[in-house]
Amino acid sequence: MSTVAPTIRNGVDTGTLYATLDLLKTQPELGRFQFRATNRWLGGAHNQSTIKEFYAAGGEDTSRTEAFQIDAGEPAILLGTDTGANPAEYLLHALAACLTTTIVYVASARKVELTSVESTLTGDMDVRGALGVDDEPRNGFERITVAFRVTGNAPEEKLREVVERAKQRSAVYDMVTNGVPVEVTVQ
Repeated sequence: MSTVAPTIRNGVDTGTLYATLDLLKTQPELGRFQFRATNRWLGGAHNQSTIKEFYAAGGEDTSRTEAFQIDAGEPAILLGTDTGANPAEYLLHALAACLTTTIVYVASARKVELTSVESTLTGDMDVRGALGVDDEPRNGFERITVAFRVTGNAPEEKLREVVERAKQRSAVYDMVTNGVPVEVTVQ
């Protein structure tokens, strides 16, 4: 009996990565996930989200032993007390994190060893819309720019291809660029 040593590339177990992809091809129902967050207001602009359990691969996933607590707020210029990044900044973080993770996974699958992945994101917004001062500006970002600096053991062209493929596969990039239906209810 022979054993195959796992291949870890960029901190990703590529054997598990390929096995997961193969499993999802044969059992697509396992690809249904539901992520959840609860949020509570703590006063002023301060609120806190809690994230723990989620639904994945046909059942409730309770593998997380601790919940994540994420505080949000606003800077003083927007009437807050800096209790956390504001929601728009969290959106930039979510986009950066998803694109970065996807770059790492794509590079790992394509046998590219990464040295570094860094990004700078900017979101341009006219807050008069969100504050109800003027109906002309939209309430959210008018534009988001993302600039990546990626280095690794591949030519620049190959690294650009990895970033482009990651852009095509990033869940958050898809949600931001294509929108997603949101239902708001009051209970």
